[in-house]
Amino acid sequence: MKYFAIIVGGGSGSRMLSEIPKQFILLRGRPVLMHTIETFYKSEYSPEIIVVLNVDFHQYWENLCVLHNFSVPHLLVKGGTHRFDSVKNGLKVIKSKAIIAIHDAVRPLLSCQLIDRSFQEAELSGSAVAAIKSRDSVRQQTGKHTIPLNREEIYLIQTPQTFSSEILKKAYKQEFRNEFTDDASVAERAGIRINLIEGENRNFKITFPEDIRLAEIYLNPGF
Repeated sequence: MKYFAIIVGGGSGSRMLSEIPKQFILLRGRPVLMHTIETFYKSEYSPEIIVVLNVDFHQYWENLCVLHNFSVPHLLVKGGTHRFDSVKNGLKVIKSKAIIAIHDAVRPLLSCQLIDRSFQEAELSGSAVAAIKSRDSVRQQTGKHTIPLNREEIYLIQTPQTFSSEILKKAYKQEFRNEFTDDASVAERAGIRINLIEGENRNFKITFPEDIRLAEIYLNPGF
């Protein structure tokens, strides 16, 4: 069996108050994306890595790789208008039967163990989506009012989201819909059962400036 990781970097840096996309912001002296790629490369399954970026930043990324002497092998693929299109472009270069993990470029703190569990579960049951239970109380907006939800039944979805290639390619034959916020929603719309696996609190998406500071703490060898 072959294993692949499609790492999607389509976000901007607007909420980070940055002029460059957040996957290129420095984290302990190196771009966030490099940390993400390295973790997949070091995992037990050591998947072939596909990085999907806006074509306008391909040369910028290649220059960063030279600047930081970054040599982890990966294939660079053109991003699309939506995340859906970017993942679809990544899938097009995978020709063989495989297990495919899709991961947000700006979740650099996941562990090799989470990656391994994700591949293992997807190979066994066809899908594996990382998720954590909500630690906070949750309310739902209903018109002008809100109602409480049982947080024991609420999961916060993360990546990686990992599937067999047959399942994933079938799901991505659909036309894009605005409700497609992640790969699990695409797969579920295609009638595929979603299996959740336990995610990690540290596997958060870098979105705001304070997230970089928190990530720096996690990556401190003394933490």
